[in-house]
Amino acid sequence: MKKQCCCSDRQGDNVSLAELPVGTKATIVGILSKSRGRKKFADVGIVPGTELLIEAHAPFGGLIRVKVMESSMALHKEDAACIMIEKTETDNE
Repeated sequence: MKKQCCCSDRQGDNVSLAELPVGTKATIVGILSKSRGRKKFADVGIVPGTELLIEAHAPFGGLIRVKVMESSMALHKEDAACIMIEKTETDNE
């Protein structure tokens, strides 16, 4: 049986960080209140309004590497599912 995040009761049309493909830039709009790592996220800069970039997914899907500010970090997919984001529009430069 597949492990389900405690945050599976999300509301609205928000997209979770866990659903984004590699190379996507996004802005955090919220962290679900049932998240087990809410304080841990804040300690490393994962707070509403922060921009991030999806750098990689682990081969077997357990971890997601994201760039937040000038740091790269890995998040468990279950934790990433509790971070609601909005995709950032790409500029044609």
